[in-house]
Parts: sequence; structure tokens; C-alpha cells
Amino acid sequence: MRSADGTRLRAWDNGGRGIPVLISNGLGTPPDAWPAINRQTDRYHVITWDHRGLAGSERPVDESRITVSDHTDDFFAVMNAYGVERAVVIGWSVGVNVAFEATLREPARISGVLAVAGVPGGTFEALLHPLPKFLRPRAGRVGSHLMRYLGPVLNRLGDGLPGTPEHGFAPRGIGTIGLDVVHGEIVLRVLRQFARHDWPWYSRLARAVGDHPPMDLSRIAVPATYLAGTWDAITSAQGMRAASENTPGSEYVELPATHYVPLQFPERMATELRRVIERSEL
Repeated sequence: MRSADGTRLRAWDNGGRGIPVLISNGLGTPPDAWPAINRQTDRYHVITWDHRGLAGSERPVDESRITVSDHTDDFFAVMNAYGVERAVVIGWSVGVNVAFEATLREPARISGVLAVAGVPGGTFEALLHPLPKFLRPRAGRVGSHLMRYLGPVLNRLGDGLPGTPEHGFAPRGIGTIGLDVVHGEIVLRVLRQFARHDWPWYSRLARAVGDHPPMDLSRIAVPATYLAGTWDAITSAQGMRAASENTPGSEYVELPATHYVPLQFPERMATELRRVIERSEL
């Protein structure tokens, strides 16, 4: 499909026929990261897409078109391509920025938001808590730049994604690193797809999205749940709690998890999605 500026995107759906659920995924994350939701084809029609220049989507002709606003254009282009008028949205990590940008831009098309391990704007300011707040944006920009060099190395190590707390997962420290045997196949599939990225390009995308300013959340008028990980060093639970407090009527949930909450608590993702839907007009 094509976005508003003509960029060709690869979109995906689970073949379901139920409630439309649009996943605004973590940057470069494949659809496989949401197994407990994807498999419910009788309940949910799940839709998502590959970010610009990653996996099956092309880079934009104008390579500066990689801001949150551009990804939000892609968000609505995907909805339109599938003929979806209104959907519940799941955002993960930087995808939370896009989810709330879409909600502010066209509120009539969004029924609710499940925001997982991400904040609506000010991404770099939520990094590396308890690093002093004034240092976090600089650290985020440096980290984004280093991804072009460290990304391939980390992927070759093969142990960058944690396992599941219900099955021998230690919620803090070095025990959070590793693959668990129950969901190992899913984690490995996600890891292999993630390892194929063009890391210099990924670095540019991360920098552009991380610089997005905080949003005016007082205008959010749909049910929203913020789901944070206590040990998340990429998006602090403190930052997510603050965002929830500034979002009218939202709920805040904190789990003993790192940034990879969907892979650590796949069934809980399905539960929290159902609760958002119960609070929505759908």
C-alpha cells in the first residue's frame, strides 16, 4: 500500500473478522510480538505495518519524512487500506507516540488506546531513569547514533530479549537477559527479524521519533491504559505514570518487567486490551 507522500509500505493483518485493533508497534518490531492477541481471529482483526525503510517498507523519497507526523500518516493510510473506520489502538515504545498523535489528530477514528512501555512525546526525557532529567535527551541522541554500530553486535549475541516472568524469569538484574523455553520460539522469531534491519537507517528513525515533544494529553477523550515495566530503562515507569496522571480518565498498570513487556507478559497484553475495549464504545 502507499502512504500520503507515496511511500510504499508493507502492511499485515491476522485474517480476523472481529473488532479492529491497530498495532502501532515498537520501532522495527514485527507482528509476531503479539501472539496472544494475533491468534484471536474470531475476536480481533489485528492490523499493523512495517516502519518506513524497515523490513518490507520502502524509505521515503524525501528521507526527512520520518517524524512522528509521517508515521501517523502511515497509521491512517493502513486503516484506510483495510477499510477500517474506527479501531482500538495498541502502542508499544515509540509506537505510543504515533498512537496518541493519531488520537489527537482524528479522535473520532480511535476508540481506545493501550500504551505499552512508551510515553506520548518526550521519549528521550523518559530514558534512563534515574539519570538527571536534563541529561536524558542528550543521552538519547547519543544512544540513537550508537545504534548504527552496536545494533548488529547486540543482535549477534542473541540474548537481547528477555523471557517470561511466569516461567523462571528474574524481574531484575542480569536474570532478565535470556530466552525462556515456553515462549522461546516466538522470541527467536522476533529476534531474527529484528536482526535484519539496516542499522544506520534505524538509528536515524530512532533519533527523529525520540525528539518528538510532549503532547497535550488533556485533549484525550477516549479510554486509555498505560502499561509500564518497573525495570524498564528505555521508558521509565515514572514517566508513564506522569503521562497517565495527565490523561483524563486513564488507568495505570505497572508490571515487574523490562521494556519488552509484550514478550514477557503476552497473555496480560490480551487481558488489558479486553479491558480497554470494555471501557470503549466498541
